[in-house]
Amino acid sequence: MAALARRKTATTKTARRTSAKRTTARRRTGTRKASKRWSQGVTRESDALDLKRGVFKQTSAKKIALSLKRSAEHSARRKTGAYRSALSMLTFYINRAGKTLPKTQRARLERAKVELKHQFGKE
Repeated sequence: MAALARRKTATTKTARRTSAKRTTARRRTGTRKASKRWSQGVTRESDALDLKRGVFKQTSAKKIALSLKRSAEHSARRKTGAYRSALSMLTFYINRAGKTLPKTQRARLERAKVELKHQFGKE
């Protein structure tokens, strides 16, 4: 019984020491804890596009598509074509919102996909 108690105490002390080292190391290097809303960070700071604020909240599918097209064409950091970057960002937003996205907004964003194809002459 006493040996088991000693082993638990030793394990707890070791765990405390290693977590303290990690915290101290994190402070020294300047890195921060990962955000809970990583998808929001991707949308905001993507290498593919510099999006206009509130682009997915706009009331018209055509306005959303035009804004995405403009952002994709003016982005110097994207690695693929403008159409592919714009469509992937739109799809990413729809997928990450999941079930919480209202049906009306989801329908608007799906129409924006079709409109984006028309804007780029893909149909």
